[in-house]
This record gives sequence, structure tokens and C-alpha cells, in this order.
Amino acid sequence: PLGVCSLREQRWVVLDLETSGLNLNRDQVLSIGAVAIEDGAIALGRPFERTLHRPAQKTNASVLIHGLGPSALAAGCDPAEALLDLMDFIGDSPVLAFHAPFDQRMLARALRQSLGYPLQHHFFDVAEIAPLLCPQSRIRQGGLDEWVAEFGLQVHQRHNASADALVTAELALMLFSKARRQGIDTLAALQQQLNSRRRQRVHSL
Repeated sequence: PLGVCSLREQRWVVLDLETSGLNLNRDQVLSIGAVAIEDGAIALGRPFERTLHRPAQKTNASVLIHGLGPSALAAGCDPAEALLDLMDFIGDSPVLAFHAPFDQRMLARALRQSLGYPLQHHFFDVAEIAPLLCPQSRIRQGGLDEWVAEFGLQVHQRHNASADALVTAELALMLFSKARRQGIDTLAALQQQLNSRRRQRVHSL
């Protein structure tokens, strides 16, 4: 169940998956990056990063953009072991991701295939939270780069799971600060506002 503690007190895990493509039924998770937000700050000393052992993965444009060549994938760790480590890292925390439905479905399929484990965690989409809390922004369907530019964040690397998780966490902290100023201070309140915005969008169609 969703916790009742404040957004600042809530422990979050910010997740990014690099995959072999965008097909939810065929493509594979190649690498995992995650950071925790604890007590309102990013736990920089305890990041999570794993490259998965995928020796049969063919090199394509999606693989190359992540910098994951055949040698890196051949040297990766066992997928089941990596996924177990990830679930231990997440614990019972809610998960944040940019375009979270994609990461959620890819992770759910990987867990089911490798471990027979059903994913039950709450996922929150930073791409949905940002326009909710920044109604003055002209960005509506923007990607991570657009929101990073909107907030003036410095990005030294992209298309790397750990780097993308870190910049998403930085963006999330800035959004949570905006949420508190708007009177949205708990996970339940944030979920309520997201649900309300979804209903409004459905009715406007």
C-alpha cells in the first residue's frame, strides 16, 4: 500500500533500464541503473548498476547508443542474479522512472521470465508528474532532455542507465519541492492529483 509519510520522508528508488529496443514483447533488458532518494536527498554513495549477460544479443542501433558492445554484454552478470539484487535494492519502496510504464512492463517481463516473480511495486512516471506540477510550462509530451533543459540541470552523460537514473532523481527532487509548495506533500496526495489529471484528460478527448 502507498505510505502516508511525506514526500521528503518517503524512500524512493529511481530506475532506468537500457534495452535492446522498444518492443515490449521481444526486446531484452541489457543494463539496469538505479539510485535511492532518502531523507530528501540522493544517496550518491550507494548507486545500483548492473550490465546483464546477453552474449547472444546482436549489435543494433539501440545497443550502440547505450555503449553496450558485445564484450560488455558477454562479461555481464547473470540476469537472474542481477534482478534479485535489484529487488533487494528496491525493497518495498515506490519506483520513479521517466516514461515509467515502459520500464515497469520491461522489468515485469524480465522478472517473470528469469525468476517467475510478479512485479507488484508502485511506479510513478516523472514524465507525468512534471507537467502536473509545472502547468506554466509549454512542455506537454516532452522527453527527459526537454525537462532537464527546463530546470537548467547539468548532464554530463546520457543513454547510460546509471546516468539517466541520476538525472531523473535530480529532476524528481526539484518536482517534489514544487509539489510541497502546491500543498501536495504525501504520496497519497500526489497519486490523487495524478488520477484527477488523468480523468480530466480523458474527458477532454
